[in-house]
Amino acid sequence: MPAPPLTKRQRNVVIAAYLGWTLDAFDYFLMVFMFKDIAKEFHSSMQTVSTAVLLTLAMRPVGAFLFGRLADRFGRKPTLMWNILVYSLLEMTSGFAPNMTTLLIVRALFGVAMGGEWGVGSALAMESIPAARRGFVSGLLQVGYPSGYFLASLTVYLAYDRIGWRYMFMLGMIPAVLLFFIRRAVDESPAWAEQQHTARVGLIGALIANWKLAVYCIVMMSAFNFFSHGSQDAYPSQFLKLQHHFGTQLSSLMTAVANIGAICGGLFFGSWSEKIGRRRAIVIAALITLPALPFWAFGSTPLILAAGAFLMQLGVQGAWGVIPVHLNELSPPEIRATFPGVVYQLGNLLAAVNLNIQVAIAETHGNNYGLAMAVVVGTVAVVIILLVALGPERRGIAMIGATATSP
Repeated sequence: MPAPPLTKRQRNVVIAAYLGWTLDAFDYFLMVFMFKDIAKEFHSSMQTVSTAVLLTLAMRPVGAFLFGRLADRFGRKPTLMWNILVYSLLEMTSGFAPNMTTLLIVRALFGVAMGGEWGVGSALAMESIPAARRGFVSGLLQVGYPSGYFLASLTVYLAYDRIGWRYMFMLGMIPAVLLFFIRRAVDESPAWAEQQHTARVGLIGALIANWKLAVYCIVMMSAFNFFSHGSQDAYPSQFLKLQHHFGTQLSSLMTAVANIGAICGGLFFGSWSEKIGRRRAIVIAALITLPALPFWAFGSTPLILAAGAFLMQLGVQGAWGVIPVHLNELSPPEIRATFPGVVYQLGNLLAAVNLNIQVAIAETHGNNYGLAMAVVVGTVAVVIILLVALGPERRGIAMIGATATSP
């Protein structure tokens, strides 16, 4: 039986959640193109500038918890609106930083805001659509991340050399326009509305009842965050610009090609997971990255490197495309806006040292960032395959009418 079509209001929810994550990622990834120029202006080392990324990632669990609790208490829709406004303002503020210390502080605060959007947006979407549509919507939501990376690389290609890094941050205020659409066209989650008429189970109680699941999800998401950030954060500035000496436009063009692969992978594997299962889809996607490694990290020409980048991100973000629905289905229903976001961002916290680790490996091997990226990504691909293959799955579980703490 074919899946029922989405209603107009359901489509609006999906659009809002997708754009919220896309524009959040756009704001985040603008920074990774600016390391060299920021280091030059503030007379700082690349390691110091890369700490801005570490702080952003490290503070995301705080945002996932704060905004997740607000969404579980006051609703997904208003919390999502405030979240988007805050990260937009902080992105713009980054462009006014007078020194490196101030920039690091602002990027840490940006991390708080960035950390909230994914959990709130994915809960709102997954609770608002038919179960049979979750796989495709999961892939669509998650490709918001490479979509944001693609938009950032395209913006850098078109504008960076003309306006400089400070004005690039000013463009980060653009996502605030999304607030008007959410206010007028998006409905509150029916599952959240239903829960307002039932007895509440506290966060601590729900976590105690599901502590084994929580630990598993945190470990899994640590590996997933090493997977994505290990293949992305050092790629444009350190690998393409510093190691291969590519210019800004060629670097951003190749990054855009990689993110086209990411978008294709997320949509395909997210949709396919509805037929073959969440775990199987993730494992197959992760397997693709292993034969892509030599082309992606050790290619000798732009064409080979671009082909490798496309295949690498096809696999990485293909696996990630299943994560929004997988975590929301595994989540205790009473804390669905909090649980997926917090375990995701705690995994991000544990993986926040990725860029510093890759810089350290590269600098001890003659600035060979290809080697550093290959070591990290190859290792975590194997870890993900084992963790997911042996883990739980609750494909198609009811989200409306589900009130048990342990499904």
